[in-house]
Amino acid sequence: MTLLSDIEWRTSEDKIAYPDALEQMEQRNAAIHQGETPELIWLLEHPPLYTAGTSADPSELLSQKFPVFQTGRGGRHTYHGPGQRVGYIMLNLKKRQTDVRNFVHALEDWVISALAEFEINARAVEGRVGIWCNTPQGEEAKIGAIGIRIRKWVTMHGFSVNIDPDLSHFGGIIPCGISEYPVTSLKQLGVTATLNDFDAALKKTAPDFLAAIDK
Repeated sequence: MTLLSDIEWRTSEDKIAYPDALEQMEQRNAAIHQGETPELIWLLEHPPLYTAGTSADPSELLSQKFPVFQTGRGGRHTYHGPGQRVGYIMLNLKKRQTDVRNFVHALEDWVISALAEFEINARAVEGRVGIWCNTPQGEEAKIGAIGIRIRKWVTMHGFSVNIDPDLSHFGGIIPCGISEYPVTSLKQLGVTATLNDFDAALKKTAPDFLAAIDK
């Protein structure tokens, strides 16, 4: 059984440029595959930007206000920026279950469990990418995104959760290709929490995530 103490848990205080993060992820991925370095859970913020996944449709990019970066993760367009917690997960599934679907579901459940620490009743929705919840007005809205890449059974990329970002920045894309639902955040839901508060919830609920992907 994997213990959280077996994995490097890194939190970056400075905002990390996307190309730098991608380069670090790819290097770490290769080193983990070779058994040269521990696995990594990396929590960070990016400056305002859009990323395009392998299924991205150019028509869903509505603005060039922020830089757009191509990425090898699955999914479509996503916004990242200040006030949003991004989690990049670099784990060797060869040591666990080599089951991509199980890994994605476990990642979703981890984010959902962390949000539950703030009494947010979030959920995954079949056929719709991301993490969803209801606004105080009863409207269904997206609070988190999931996008992964697996190379030689070592995972990359991961999740993002809206703590208190500028939600107007999402207007430059159709997030994950889904236009009929809005985007929300902990702040918009009436929850006052910092990135560090959410990190603590992630750390508290991480053992269940690791147990779900273990053999």
